[in-house]
Order: sequence, then structure tokens, then C-alpha cells
Amino acid sequence: MKRKNIINNIGVSYLLLKKYSIAEKYFLEILKKEKDTIELIGNYNNIANLYYNQYIDDIAINYFTKAYNLSKILKLSSDNIDSNQFELDRKILNEKGTAAFNMAIIEENRKDYQKALKYRKEYEQWQDSINNRARIYELGQKEKEFAVAAKQQEIDVLQLENRLKETQRKIFLFSAIGLLLFLGIGAYFFREKVKTNKIIAAQKETLDELNTTKDKLFSIVSHDLRSSVNALKSSNKMLLDNLASKNLEALENLLHKNSSIVNGAYGLLDNLLNWALLQTEQQYFSIESQRLFIITEHVAYNYKPLLLEKELNFENTISKKEVVQADQESLKIILRNLIDNAIKFSQPNGFIKIYSSTTTEGYTDLIVEDSGLGMSETTRLKLLDDSVLLNKKEHEDIIGTGLGIQLVKSMIEKNNGKFNIESELGNGTKMIVSLPKTNSNG
Repeated sequence: MKRKNIINNIGVSYLLLKKYSIAEKYFLEILKKEKDTIELIGNYNNIANLYYNQYIDDIAINYFTKAYNLSKILKLSSDNIDSNQFELDRKILNEKGTAAFNMAIIEENRKDYQKALKYRKEYEQWQDSINNRARIYELGQKEKEFAVAAKQQEIDVLQLENRLKETQRKIFLFSAIGLLLFLGIGAYFFREKVKTNKIIAAQKETLDELNTTKDKLFSIVSHDLRSSVNALKSSNKMLLDNLASKNLEALENLLHKNSSIVNGAYGLLDNLLNWALLQTEQQYFSIESQRLFIITEHVAYNYKPLLLEKELNFENTISKKEVVQADQESLKIILRNLIDNAIKFSQPNGFIKIYSSTTTEGYTDLIVEDSGLGMSETTRLKLLDDSVLLNKKEHEDIIGTGLGIQLVKSMIEKNNGKFNIESELGNGTKMIVSLPKTNSNG
């Protein structure tokens, strides 16, 4: 282990113990000798946090800015990466994301939300890059596995052909044994063929059902994506017309409209990806004890700009003691879809509340309530149906097919939970997710 890593760990330990003067001595010792760019960024962030915790903001912000500027020069490898390069790239992207995230926090504390949003988006971009790199690396590994499997299949086919040839020679050799034996063998293979045909027929029926569901899903999704693109195309034309006439008020409205269209289309594609992973059983689930308040706060934090833009009053009153049994990432996907829907279907100056209650023994109810447009009883029942996607939307100006809710229901089921909706047209909506409680003795 490198000596500088040991010194850095000692400094971090004293920082966590709030012994700032001792921690500063170790961090500055590394800073004098550090030449590695990635390690230097981490050291800048450590020193910045040291001063930030002591409310010495000017020095802290200076080091945060140094870390951010230095992260800009880090370069990634090409998409064709091995395991060592993948780990290095992930480390680079983590440092870039951390630097951008720290700058977002600084600008939020300065009340400069526009800059904060810019850094927040950059942070999310680096997070997406990490995921994309992981997918590229995983795809490369899958291709290698597929090549090995294909070669093994060729070997198996050759072995099977050899066995068949050997069988043919034996059949010719012993064909004189008699007609009775031949008929017995024929009857045996006939029965096997009947069994095989029954299996194939059952598989074909299942495949037809899956294809029908897939065709319906992609038909709806492609319709909504086409609608989004057409809406964006029309809005951009109006944007150009108003730009020529310098109508600033109309330009602002059109830009907000474009942003809503793009966000809706992005959410639709994200839900489609998660749905596909779930259907192909590639989604990793690890059900553990989760603190509901912390996860809800983490997810809701990313929606602060949208809540401010739409002037919605947001309130999270979940008890900090509430602990449920769930997979963390799928729980975040559930919350993102429910909060996104609540914002989407809410009028300006409305409210969104997230709270918990207990109506069934052994379960905690997570409730996302909004004062929005609501829905009819027919739509409510359709959304609760396990196999129905909405062919016709109740609010034509809002992007959505019910795919997000179907994904939410699948995720809840995987987490051994329950789902319900309470709503009236024009009187808001309550989305209720019931998750198993963590045993207090556990």
C-alpha cells in the first residue's frame, strides 16, 4: 500500500473526528508531493471539506473550484476497454461527478439556483456516463461469453453428428433383427415426437402472447415518442418565429414547453429501459432494510428545480424511524415515477405530500398525494390492471401511456409489496405503496 494513501486515510479519520488542525497537517503533506491528477482532485476535495466544515467558505470554495477545474482535463479511453481501463474510467467519472456535485451545493448555498442546476445536470451527465461505461464493458463481456458458447455449440453439433452417424451404422448392422424391433423403435420415436410437438405448441402459444404484448407496448411507446417529436418540431418552429420578432415572453414560455416535452420523452425511454431489464430478468434485486425518509429525500432532491419552476409546495413528513424491506434501486425507480407523475399532473401553486401510515399489519404505506388533475374511476381501474396499457389518455396535452405505473407495479411486486390508487377527476390523486416492515427485533 502506498504511503500517501495511508497518510490520506489518517487525515480523513481526523476530519471525521472533527480534529481539523491535525487533519489539515496530513492533507497539506500529501498536497506538496501529489503528482497524480486523479489523486490530486480527491485531495483538493478533502481540503475543501475540511474548511467547509469549519465554515471557512472562501478557502473551501477555492479548493472546490480547483478540484472542478482540474477534473475538466481528465480524459477517458475509447469505448473498447478492458477491465483495468474500465476501473480507471469509472474512477475518473466519479471524480468529475463529485467535483460537479460539490459546485452545485456551493451555488445552492449562494442561492444561485441557475448555476446550481447547471452543475447538477453536469453531475447527472457524469453519472449517466458511468452507467454507459458499465453497459459497454458488460456488453463486451457478454460478446466474449457468446463467442465461447457459439464455439461450444459447434463442438456439440459435431459430436451429435458423429453419434448420429454411429447410430445409422448400427441400425444398418442390426436391421436384420426383425420387423418387431423396428416397429417398437418406431413407436417409441413416434411417442417422443408427439411429446415434442406438444411442447413446441405450448412454447409457440406463450411466444405469441409475449409478442402480442410487445407489439402493443412498442406501438404505444412509438406513438408517444412520435407525438413528442412532432410537438417539439412545432414548438421549435414557433420558437424561431418569435426569435425573429424578439418576443422574449413567448420565447421563455416556448423554452419551458420544450423542456417539459424533452423531460417527458426522457422519462418514457428510461421507463422502457427498466421495463426491458425487468422482463429479461437482468434487473439485480437485493432486498434489505431501507430507511424510507432518507431514500425519499434523496430522490425528491433531484426534483427541486421542477418543483420551483412549477411553484409546487412539497412536503415530506415520513417518520425518520420508518424502516422497510426493499431493494434500494427499484425503490428509487418507484419514487421517481410517482413524484414525476405528481408533478406532471399538478397545476401551478398546488401541493405534493409524501407521508407514511400503517393500515395493514406488517406493512408500511408510502403515500404520494397531489392536488392535481386526478382521474376517472375507469382510468383508475385500468391503471390497477396488471396487463393494461392506456390506449387513450385522459389529458391529451400530457405525455404518458401508463407504462411508468406498470413498471412501478412490477417493481412493487418484486419487493413483495402492494399497490393502490385513490383519485377523483379534478380532486387530486393518492398513490399508495405498501411495503413489508422491517422486524424491530431484526
